[in-house]
Amino acid sequence: MKLGVICDGISRDLSHAVDVMDEYGLEYAELQFVGDTEVGDHSPAEIADIDRLLRNRGKSVSCLSRHIFAGMTSANTPGDALHTRHMDALKLVIDMAHVLDCPLVRIMTPKKEQILWGHNGAERWNVAKGAWDAILPLIAPACNVARDAKVTLVVETGNGTMVNSNYTGRKLIDDLDAKDVLQVLWDPANNCWCHEQAYPDGYNEVKDGYLGHVHIKDVQVDTPRATLEVRRMGEGQLASQFSPMADALRRDNYAGVISFESVFHPGDGDFEHGFRQCIDLFRSTFGPA
Repeated sequence: MKLGVICDGISRDLSHAVDVMDEYGLEYAELQFVGDTEVGDHSPAEIADIDRLLRNRGKSVSCLSRHIFAGMTSANTPGDALHTRHMDALKLVIDMAHVLDCPLVRIMTPKKEQILWGHNGAERWNVAKGAWDAILPLIAPACNVARDAKVTLVVETGNGTMVNSNYTGRKLIDDLDAKDVLQVLWDPANNCWCHEQAYPDGYNEVKDGYLGHVHIKDVQVDTPRATLEVRRMGEGQLASQFSPMADALRRDNYAGVISFESVFHPGDGDFEHGFRQCIDLFRSTFGPA
């Protein structure tokens, strides 16, 4: 399978990140921050330098991952000031994607309302009425822009966002009738917060043409205590799930990229150190069988 890394998890110095990628045979660079600048905010000259560096080193760009729509709420409306800023940023990221021959652009979704649907009384007393329907017209224009630009959007299953599971990711795509231009960016560690089991439950939601990209890390969540711990890969609650996930992706001929998300450090604040502690297990699990 195609393996890569979110580069700024190693270093925001892209040249150094690529050096480390070469050490481990990783071919696909996912870009979020390069230097101190988030993708979409680089100048044309900076984008040209990024493109030259990656091409010269034989790296393909798997995804440009800006935090589009993150921080919005269901109270925002299409065309308001915040929505317009996010849409403008999306267009800049898409322009960058064209230069870098990058097929995917990540979006997020607005902040999570905890209970979106309910039955037998919950629909009256507990549901955040209208919250889900309110986000659809916020995301729909992004799908139209991407469709015209001939790129694919991937919506991340995020912590604290409306789409925080593969179920809600698939529902968003179906409700927008946007399967042609919008897919799920599956981050199974993020989905742990809402207790969606990665395999088989989460995988089964997206295996039929809904899965566009994957992030891998390991965590331990304690939802009652509102506490999240990033763990060394194989030492968190996904430890038993990684191999079944990898086997299913191979079996079903998943054609996208699997990016390691290097957000673990072993207590010293050194994320490259954390990357080096995890990457061998990532490669042996998700690499060639």
